[in-house]
Amino acid sequence: MNSSILPSENNDAGQALWQSCIDLLAQELPEQQFNTWIKPLHAVVSEDFSKLTIVVINRFKLDWIRAQYAGRISSLLNQLYGQPVHIEFSLVPKEAPVREAAPRSKHETEEFSAATLSRASDAGLIVFKNRLNSNLCFETLVEGTANRMARAAAMHIANVPGQLYNPLFIYGGVGLGKTHLMHAVGNQLLLNRPDAKVLYIHAEQFVSDVVKAYQRKTFDEFKLHYHSLDLLLIDDVQFFANKDRTQEEFFNAFEALLAKKSHIVMTSDTYPKGLAAIHERLVSRFDSGLTVAIEPPELEMRVAILINKSRAEGTEMPEEVAFFVAKNVRSNVRELEGALRKILAYSRFNQREVSIQLARDALRDLLSIQNRQISVENIQKTVADYYKIKVADMYSKKRPASIARPRQIAMYLAKELTQKSLPEIGELFGGRDHTTVLHAVRKISAERQTLNELNQQLHVLEQTLKG
Repeated sequence: MNSSILPSENNDAGQALWQSCIDLLAQELPEQQFNTWIKPLHAVVSEDFSKLTIVVINRFKLDWIRAQYAGRISSLLNQLYGQPVHIEFSLVPKEAPVREAAPRSKHETEEFSAATLSRASDAGLIVFKNRLNSNLCFETLVEGTANRMARAAAMHIANVPGQLYNPLFIYGGVGLGKTHLMHAVGNQLLLNRPDAKVLYIHAEQFVSDVVKAYQRKTFDEFKLHYHSLDLLLIDDVQFFANKDRTQEEFFNAFEALLAKKSHIVMTSDTYPKGLAAIHERLVSRFDSGLTVAIEPPELEMRVAILINKSRAEGTEMPEEVAFFVAKNVRSNVRELEGALRKILAYSRFNQREVSIQLARDALRDLLSIQNRQISVENIQKTVADYYKIKVADMYSKKRPASIARPRQIAMYLAKELTQKSLPEIGELFGGRDHTTVLHAVRKISAERQTLNELNQQLHVLEQTLKG
């Protein structure tokens, strides 16, 4: 087969197939996405139509297009041609002539790509390494009351960076989607502005970079790297605790980025003023923009997450099964995903349809541990210990605020973390009426949305109870 990197005039049928695919994508995709990512592409179809090579100008675009659009392109080509068409990707030097010959083997392709990157590097054309996961975008993030405010702020930043909510500080427990949201901001900004300098890192990587710069005496390069960004996404800033030089360098980077109207998005397991061993001037910077919490997902959101992720795995999860799992796995998205993987694997291995009984069997260990660990009695003891009151105060008729408040919090947690009904919970709290429990649940739930200190206390209690 004799193919060329860019389409040649003697492959009219192949180009017609590719153009038909492009036309369909133009109808499906938003205009901006199509013009940015699809329209500039060139492709060559082999003479027997078994393979199509898509030529991309740089490594970032290649990785993004392969992750976001390869599946759909393959599906459309198969529909149009009626038979499978294998897709390959190849890089082309920016300065390459239109008729430059393409590598003909996998080995040649790898050599060609390496040579391309080398020439691009010499010419200053290498795309900034952003460390983003292109699969973590807004489209794959399920929205609910637990993350609605954080998601709205993140979307605004992605579309209008450097304006409002700078910095954006997102906090919450493990596995609630903080990292997903940050990657989504970066991916969306690059979708709008492919030339933007975006970097996602974990706080530990920043610490490592500071140490290396200190050892090698390369702080000028370090500053050039971090101070030139358009968007910095940094995960788990609580890891800066007790690291004075790191905090100093991050403060300098923070000030430099804000001065040039670049945007900063951070995550943490607690709100800014709850961070330990972080300099006060840095905490005040963290708290100077918008601080938002991501909560554990509510029931309906957990159900939607399960159904969506199940479809992404090629399986339809019945709604009643999703509700069963969502009622029993309450803590975070990561545990939901783990439960879903267990159910799907159990279904495939045993060649059984997904059902409530199958889910019960697949999650037997998880359910037994959960039922053993989280009881109303355990909640009462944990809350009493935390607020330094007697467990007996949970059942008593005493009503001073120092007792009534922890009691309401315990009722709220009992409703959130157990399968008990309101009347059952009321009975376990000294025979109280179910309306008393309902009032407590609604009160604490509402205050959690606005009171950072209460929200943090609840996070600690939940993590303690879930082990």
